[in-house]
This record gives sequence, structure tokens and C-alpha cells, in this order.
Amino acid sequence: MTTPWTAARIRATKHQRKLACLTAADFAMARRMDAAGIPLILVGDSLAMTVLGYPNTLPVTMDQMVHHTAAVVRGVRQALVVADMPFLSYQVSISQALENAGRFLKEAGAGAVKIEGGAERVPVIEALIQNGIPVLGHIGVVPQNIQVAGYRVRGRGEEESAQLIADARALEAAGVFAMVVECVPPDVGREITRAVGMPTIGIGAGPDCDGQVLVTPDLLGLFDDFTPKFVKRYAELGKAMDQAFAAYLGDVEAGHFPAPEHCYGGGEGMKK
Repeated sequence: MTTPWTAARIRATKHQRKLACLTAADFAMARRMDAAGIPLILVGDSLAMTVLGYPNTLPVTMDQMVHHTAAVVRGVRQALVVADMPFLSYQVSISQALENAGRFLKEAGAGAVKIEGGAERVPVIEALIQNGIPVLGHIGVVPQNIQVAGYRVRGRGEEESAQLIADARALEAAGVFAMVVECVPPDVGREITRAVGMPTIGIGAGPDCDGQVLVTPDLLGLFDDFTPKFVKRYAELGKAMDQAFAAYLGDVEAGHFPAPEHCYGGGEGMKK
């Protein structure tokens, strides 16, 4: 039997293997990712947009994130499930952060949590780790800060690049087992990766990070209105779904479905 992935095992992959990570928000998707061998599944607060229809990540609540994390955990046997701490679930106080992060482990069964931010998050990260809660860091573009900083590539210029490297080192010293690096130039992603002894997981940060993560609906082509430059679409399921729904509509309206092969005979069970 394959050894389950843990925060410690993820950390030990530095210089050993590349990590392919994905987001999930439900049981069915998580089960298929886990069966494919994905080592880390992030229940990202991006589900605020991809699942709940909000314009950004800010409105999603702790209760919603716990609900979706628990569903993902039920679909997983091997992967490490990391829960994204939503906006204002850890910024107010360390005690608030401990209580909310603890919910992800106790109620939902997650193996770790993710927190956005650099050196300013060190006290919270240290408190969580000291209390048995593994933390995945997140630097570069941090979507929960969009109202102040907006969406733009970080690390363009010596000052910003130096700050990102300093933040990465501060998070490493605080004890994170890995960190997401979002939307920085490839050379900056490479320098951050070289500067720390734990894995970097890039999203729009170039090929030299220790792993990559994508938002799964982007990878599957479920949305046509916006695809970030860093996304590779591995399928066009949105178009396939459009065709399937249209075909079903046509069959029902024309009386072609259900056909005799879809109907029960006497004494039959539910399965085919």
C-alpha cells in the first residue's frame, strides 16, 4: 500500500521530486485526483469563485471552507489535504487563528492549513505549528490582499524581489513545510526556490519551483471567460458539458430518452 502523504513527507521531497498539486472542492473530484496519485490537494479559497460564484475570494466563510474540506477529505486515501484559511479567519488574533485552523483538522480532517502572507504572518504561523497544526505558506500575489495591492505580477524590480526572498526565508524559519509562490517572474521563482530548504509550489512562478499547483476548473477548461496566462488547459470539459446538456435536452424533448434499455423489467434490481 502506498504511504499516505503528510506535511513532513512533502517537505522531504526537496531536490528529490517535482510535486504536482491541484485544488478540489468536492468528494468526486478529490477521489479521482487521489487515484491519479496527486500528492497534495488544496481546498483553495478560489472555490469562492469557481464553486460559489463570488467575484473574488473574500466572501467565502469558515463554515463554507470547512464544509468543502470535509467533502474532499472523504474522497482521499493518500493525498495530503490542505485547507485554505479564508479572509479574516487568522488576521484578527492568534487565538482566532488557532481556533479556526483547529476546526479544519478536528471537524474536516485536513492534514494542514494554508496562510497567505510573508514575514508579517510569522507569529501566527509559529503559534499554529507549536500547537500541532502544519502550515503551507503563500507569497507573491496573495489574493486576499487584492483590495490593497490588486492583481499584478510581484517581484519585478530588485526591491520587490529581495522582499520576496526575505519573506520566504522568514516563513522557512517559522516552520512552514512548503510554500506557494504565485505570479512572479521565472527568475524570481528560481531564486526563491534556491533560497529555502523546503519545497516551493509555483503557480505562475516559472518551471524552477519544486512543484506546481493549478486551480482545477482552469486545468479542465470549465470556464471560457478567463484563463490566466500560466494555465495549461489539459481538457475542454466545458465544451463537452455544453454538448452533453444540449444532447440531453434534445433527447428528452423529442421523446428519445428514456429508451427501452433505460427502463426496468419485472424483478430487476437497480443496477444494470
